[in-house]
Parts: sequence; structure tokens; C-alpha cells
Amino acid sequence: MREDLSIVPASPVPPTVSTQLARASAKVTGFLEVGLQGAANTERAYTSDLKSYVGFCERHGLRALPADVETLTEYVAYLATEKPTPQPGDGGGGEKKKRKGQQPLTRPHSLATIKRHLAAIRKAHQLAGHRLPATLDALNVVMEGIARTLGKRQDQAQAFTVEELKQAIRRIDLETSAGLRDRALLLLGFAGAFRRSELVELNIEQLEFTERALLVHLAKSKTNQYGAVEDKAIFYAPTMDFCPVRCLRTWLNLLGRTTGPLFVKIPRAAPRQMAVPSDKRLSDISINKLVQKRLGPSYSAHSLRVSFVTVAVLNGQSHKAIKNQTKQKTDAMIERYTQLNNVVSYNAAQALGL
Repeated sequence: MREDLSIVPASPVPPTVSTQLARASAKVTGFLEVGLQGAANTERAYTSDLKSYVGFCERHGLRALPADVETLTEYVAYLATEKPTPQPGDGGGGEKKKRKGQQPLTRPHSLATIKRHLAAIRKAHQLAGHRLPATLDALNVVMEGIARTLGKRQDQAQAFTVEELKQAIRRIDLETSAGLRDRALLLLGFAGAFRRSELVELNIEQLEFTERALLVHLAKSKTNQYGAVEDKAIFYAPTMDFCPVRCLRTWLNLLGRTTGPLFVKIPRAAPRQMAVPSDKRLSDISINKLVQKRLGPSYSAHSLRVSFVTVAVLNGQSHKAIKNQTKQKTDAMIERYTQLNNVVSYNAAQALGL
């Protein structure tokens, strides 16, 4: 496995990105700034990861920027190891005291999370005008050892069946604003294989209702950083209660507007009165809690997308047809999303004709 973290071969006097921005014209500066941006969720994760990395370096007397190979190998080994549970009042051996309600992290990070930390460190070096060591063989070997120890399979959100989704919707109180919103969100999220971030950012203006289907126009997503409009098609279902298009129309009628955020927070209302939806978007955390409230604590917002892929594969849909909706770039991602690991339920050995 190669974990290539090098940027480019070093030049004698490498100008920093900040210096380049200072010297550039207004047009060039704009393009440079946009070029260094990413998906909002990724930027938030990188910020958190860098705080962890800098804190680790400060506690151990290491230099964070520019980093040497020894610092990087020590950090990834730290992320991948079991940590002792901090005793009350001792600060966890140098760890910052957790805020009320937080639990100290003692389990190893996943392989995917460790790779994300390394990507954040590389981005920090790029922004500061530094280059990581050109040869990172030691880090690559350590990462291979971590992969073998932790396992390369990334944990996935649990998938639900269509019947489980229908049962959850039947339990929703549709005499409330929250019930109408949640039904529309669950059905749209599943039928459209939406990411949580996409549901958060959806605006009413992105919806186009046609006779055959609802078209949702996405201008930007995790795998579409360049803003080319991508469409998702949401089709009508025979039963009104489970039709994502008609249930979304019901929610839109309650919203009573044609522009602005699609899924919003709902304030409390007086007894026996329908609450008036606000114009404040649901956060990604709110959507996750919504899914868990309706489907159960073992699920997450990502279960909507994972379940779409799993159900589509079981129904014999081609990878091309699935990618038309998920907007995934590779078949490998479909294989990773598909949760057909039950050796009894999904096994060709039961169809041998013996």
C-alpha cells in the first residue's frame, strides 16, 4: 500500500500559498482560494483533525509544521492504538478535559479516519507553503501495519429494508408538522440516495416536478466539486403514504413558499395546533437524530443512501443504473456500500440445485 503524502519536489525557495495570494491579481486570488476549498463537511473534519494533530505535537514536544517522518509515524500510531480511560480529575494523562456530556475517546480510530487526518495534515502543509518529506517509506510501512491490524473494511451505516422503512412511516403522526416533514425527508432521502449534506443544503428552487418524476437539480456535492449541475430523478409510487413525490408536495404545501430551505426546524406549537415551520435549515446532526428517532438508534442518516444501494442491487439493478442516482464514480464504492455480508441470507451455495 502506498500512502503518497508528498506534494511536489522541493524548489530552492518555495513561495508560500499566502505569498502567492498576496502577489496575485484579484481574479487569480479568487481562483486560488476556491481551488483550496472542498466540501463543507470535509473542511469541518479537517479543522477538527488538525486541532487533534497540533495538540498531540504540543503534548509530546514535536514540531507540527513542517513535520518530519518520525512525527507523522508517531501520530498515526497514536490514532491507531487503544488509549487508557482517563481517571476523574487527572486530565487523561495530558488530554484536555472533555466538556460535559462527552465521553473520552479510548478506542482506536478507524483506518479511514486516520487517512483523513493525514490528508488534513497534507492540506495544512500546502497552505503554509511547506512540503512533506519526499520519501515517506517509513510512514507507508506503518500505515500498512495499521491496515492489517485494524482491518481495511470501513464500518458502514446499517441498511434497512423497504418494509422496515414503511413500518417506520406508519408510526409517524401525520397530524403534526414534524411528522409531515420527517416522512418527506425519509422517503426523498432513500429514493434519491441522498447524502446527509445534500439534504441539508436542498432548496425548493432545485425541485422540478414533471409528469414522470420529480427532478432534483444538484449544483455541488461531495463528488462534484466543480459545480456542474447533476440531476436525481424521484419517481411516483403507487401508494400515497409511501410516494416520495406526493409526500414532498404535502410538505411543500405546509411550507407555503416557493424558495428557500427545503427541510427546516419546527418550533413548538400550542396543543392541537399545527406548528408553523421556520426558515432555519436542519443541521446535519439534526437529520441524523431524525433518522434515528424514526428508524431506530442503530441507523444513521447515511443509512438512507446505503439502503438505496443495497435494495437496488438485490432488485437486480445494474451498477450503471445505481450510479445514475448515487452519482458515485466507481463500482468499487457500490461494492463497499452494499451490505450483503450475511453468509446464510446471501450465498450462491443455496442455489446449487442439490
